[in-house]
Amino acid sequence: MPTLNWIGKEKVVNHHLEVPYRVLEHRYGHRAGNTDDTSFAGSGNMIIHGDNLEALKALLPEYEGRVKCIYIDPPYNTGNEGWVYNDNVNHPKLRKWLGDVVGKQDEDFTRHDKWLCMMYPRLRLLQRLLADDGAIFISIDDNEQAHLKMVCDEIFGARNFIGNIMWQKRTSPDARLFLGPAHDFVLVYAKNEENARKTFHKLPYSSERTKSYKNPDNDPRGDWASVDLTGQTGHATENQYYGVPSPNGDLIYPPKGRCWALAENTFLELIADNRIWFGTDGNSRPRQKKFLSEMEGVMPWTWWTNNEVGHNQEATKELAQILDVHGAFETPKPTRLIERILQIASDKNSIILDSFAGSGTTAHAVLNLNKRDGGNRKFILVEMEDYADSITAERVRRVMNGYADTEGTGGSFDFYELGETLFNADGTLNEAVGEDRIRQYVYYTETKRHLSRQRESRNRYLLDTCNGVGYYLFYEPGRETAFTYDRLGIIGEKAESYVVYADTCTIDKDYLSGKNIIFRKIPRDIQKF
Repeated sequence: MPTLNWIGKEKVVNHHLEVPYRVLEHRYGHRAGNTDDTSFAGSGNMIIHGDNLEALKALLPEYEGRVKCIYIDPPYNTGNEGWVYNDNVNHPKLRKWLGDVVGKQDEDFTRHDKWLCMMYPRLRLLQRLLADDGAIFISIDDNEQAHLKMVCDEIFGARNFIGNIMWQKRTSPDARLFLGPAHDFVLVYAKNEENARKTFHKLPYSSERTKSYKNPDNDPRGDWASVDLTGQTGHATENQYYGVPSPNGDLIYPPKGRCWALAENTFLELIADNRIWFGTDGNSRPRQKKFLSEMEGVMPWTWWTNNEVGHNQEATKELAQILDVHGAFETPKPTRLIERILQIASDKNSIILDSFAGSGTTAHAVLNLNKRDGGNRKFILVEMEDYADSITAERVRRVMNGYADTEGTGGSFDFYELGETLFNADGTLNEAVGEDRIRQYVYYTETKRHLSRQRESRNRYLLDTCNGVGYYLFYEPGRETAFTYDRLGIIGEKAESYVVYADTCTIDKDYLSGKNIIFRKIPRDIQKF
């Protein structure tokens, strides 16, 4: 498979592994209808202020493999966004880029390299966060679409490419340009294409489409539309040429050069079930009735018009109505666009992630859809800019509480900042993050699962048992722990084998092997004890 190379690629392909784990520090909670209560809301909805690369790494212990749908709207790299490459990659070639605004095509010849270096490690972490049946939707335009497609083929696998949606972002041509762009792209990839397609949903019929459904014969099954029952004769068999008995008693044959699309016995079964329409006169060419109540919806395709999902101007007006913000975002996305994505790729209890959150449109779409269908979807937003609270979170607050003449959706969320790293610069454990976070991290590194089991006083060092293995963290803040023969009793739940973390171990290796126990050293500086 062809791959894309650029300046700095070899330095960033594994940079996501070097990014430090940071803890998330809770700042406040918000509840619709009770804005005075800023305690932890615990709804599962999160807004995180901080660098999205570090935030994505911080989400791994709890959310790896659990996110059903990801939508991101990264910088298009037009030269007008004013974005800066600031990833702390320890290499002179990349460090010289730090702090400089990425320029336009004719003034910054490494602009594409910088963009790709920024995107690559983030996409690697997003791929890990996706559920096995999950999908990612990425907004982009012509500046980086071709590059992004090749990078995603490399990270997600070309076989997991779902499609490239063209979204009509404008309502009329840009008179300033000779060939004005009418559309943006939304690239779609899956964690596992086969699994994702099985869980994708058809779209509900639009009001325009359902206008053709009527009920002229007062069928108790409701409104219906009819479809032609003739076919081309090229591959027809003899049993597709027969007379169909009409309500008036006449036999109706297919027109010259055509045949019936159904076998005769199937046709007769449909007539008996009142699923064939012979017209108001009862003697017209038969057509099959398709009931609106039985239709599953419309298969989505890759052309989305602005009538269906909105356009940039609509998004700008929408944001101004909610927050009275004008011109703060160059290419805002309409809520209807994200709602369409969620209708296709999420279920009522899905986790939705947006790591380039901007004004918070994704959370707005999640809340709208939950209100409409009674769902319990959860959103996780990440925004690195200082407006994460004043714009991103404020929009979500107003959507929940209600704004202008729009009724609130209800709901709650928690706002976080990126906190300390789990490890110090010398690789030792940063005990300041607290024992609960250390326990969660250790269990995640061993199992790649979130530690949800509550700690028990009688078995306080047990993390949990997973796939027949019991995991124990013999840890005491500020005090060295030694796994000795006398402390074998800390293993309090029977399992097939055990992994025990402690500062030191004095038990003979052969004895440990005989008891199916693996010892691991806690990475902290015991010299200070």
